Amino acid sequence: MNNSILSDYFPRTNIHTFNITRDLQVTVTETANPFHMPVEALFAMAARINKKRSFLFVSKVLGKHIPVNPYTPLLSGAALGLLLYQELGGAGADGELLDKLLDQAVHGLIHPEHAEEAYHDLLGAQLVLPQPVRFIGFAETATALGHSMYNMFAAGASYIHTTREDIPELVSVISFEEEHSHAVDHLCYALKPELLSGDEPIVLVDDEITTGNTAINTIRDIQSKFPRKEYVVASLLDWRSSANIQAYRDLEQELGIRIRSLSLLQGNIEVKGTPHLSPVEAKGYEESAAVVPVATTYVQDGLERLMVSSSDSYGVINPSPYLKLSGRFGLESKDNEKIDEAVALAAAKLRELREGPRTLVLGVGEFMYLPMRIAAEMGEGVFYQSSTRSPIHPERRADYGVHSAAAHPSAGDPGITNYIYNVDPRQYDDIFVLLERDVPRGRVEPMTDILKRLAGNKVHLIVLAAESGNGGLSG
Repeated sequence: MNNSILSDYFPRTNIHTFNITRDLQVTVTETANPFHMPVEALFAMAARINKKRSFLFVSKVLGKHIPVNPYTPLLSGAALGLLLYQELGGAGADGELLDKLLDQAVHGLIHPEHAEEAYHDLLGAQLVLPQPVRFIGFAETATALGHSMYNMFAAGASYIHTTREDIPELVSVISFEEEHSHAVDHLCYALKPELLSGDEPIVLVDDEITTGNTAINTIRDIQSKFPRKEYVVASLLDWRSSANIQAYRDLEQELGIRIRSLSLLQGNIEVKGTPHLSPVEAKGYEESAAVVPVATTYVQDGLERLMVSSSDSYGVINPSPYLKLSGRFGLESKDNEKIDEAVALAAAKLRELREGPRTLVLGVGEFMYLPMRIAAEMGEGVFYQSSTRSPIHPERRADYGVHSAAAHPSAGDPGITNYIYNVDPRQYDDIFVLLERDVPRGRVEPMTDILKRLAGNKVHLIVLAAESGNGGLSG
């Protein structure tokens, strides 16, 4: 790899200490940094309201907790795709071309104004892996990351992401637990179970690997049902200890498999102290803030719907159809053109609804990739992020990752609290919320009540479905 661009960003030190709160300090020691990226370009730190883990690496390239140029998270997944292409020895790989693409990926990630150009250059390379590969993205945070990594390849790839949604009409082909998460059950509803069969390598994609136990649990379950010889675990950040790394080696020996690991940054973390957090009222706005109107728009995007119903934590059934090609039910390279066309159609319609130069597009929970793609094509001045179920302590400090928080019951499942982070009142003229499915108006109002005090001009509820009139937002 040449260093024409990368050398400019080589870190001055590989040890970084973060004083997250008065009572909590985390020290990061880099052990691998293949793109030589400065850590401040990848994440900030915040205290996490979780007994299992007291802190969070708040990603600046994921599009979850921090509003970003929508091309940035798309590029982060594509960068992981480049590492995979390099690792697997892409057929007929041109070393000079690969170096150029790697340079462009780093430059775009560090300088968001160049992310769009870099992303399109990477896709334009039309890379194909030397053998078919199956990608699995982990819910909720890495659904779009896995999709964008998979989408880096022009052919021979398939993708599915896990979900925490209960769909009684479907059977999960694999299931496992994520011990340190707030919601431990992962399900995987592949409409074609053969999507995971065969001997192709499986790439497990997560935003962050801490212990590696989630990947181990997943590999065990897949191997018991769809055995194969090779797995790849890809992540933005990899913080496994030497004991955690040895656990991978032990699993390789036990199951007779090979596990490769890829990340943008690998290192060790040392934690000192425990945060003593006062109860925080999660509001990112003043009660007296001006209230702007909410407009609901139904957008037909040309994508096929899947007529199945979900069940929430109260046992209430939502009969509104899912998007079949969201990634939740499995897709293949041949489906990408349909998605591209649908994204362009939806983005064109939403561009017409913009009334100001500053726009925020919000995905909801697991539904991240399609809103991210649509946001990327909505014009200049558009930022993207998603709501999340992860509770984080907000604090207004320049070196802290979450400065504001607003909490509301999930529109899809009121038994789950969702959060919107780092959005200040009137920071954006228009706020677009993209929903995969129609929901009863009463369920979405807690979220819109918050957004009406944050937007400077208007809140747009965009339902990517036909207007039903059956008790949904149009009812």
